[in-house]
Amino acid sequence: MDLNARTRLSWNLLRYSYGIVILLVGLDKILGTEFIVHWSNYISPSVIGILPVSVPVFLIAIGIVEVVVAIMMLTKWPRLAGYISTVWLILIAINLILAGFLDVAVRDLLLAVGAFVSAELATVVKAQKNA
Repeated sequence: MDLNARTRLSWNLLRYSYGIVILLVGLDKILGTEFIVHWSNYISPSVIGILPVSVPVFLIAIGIVEVVVAIMMLTKWPRLAGYISTVWLILIAINLILAGFLDVAVRDLLLAVGAFVSAELATVVKAQKNA
């Protein structure tokens, strides 16, 4: 397998795994199924205190953003979706630190690095296609 093929494979693994997981997480929040986790347990009391809406409405709004980002990741805007996911995951990590979930925050910071790498690889793959 040549370098271009390895790059495309790596990017596609990141792109589709992030896209599918972000989509499932977003849908879980929108539908309120809590199939993955009880999401409200991970919202910092500091954040809850400044929310202009109830926690369930906030989770639905977050879910909508996540579904939109997932669609972007899986379709024509994977680079932008990667950068949005990077910022989103950093903000989630900050919330988790405030809530006392340092272990989960560290995981989300590593996921943010992966999202950034996905965005950067999107640029490389696009350049390879145009070459």
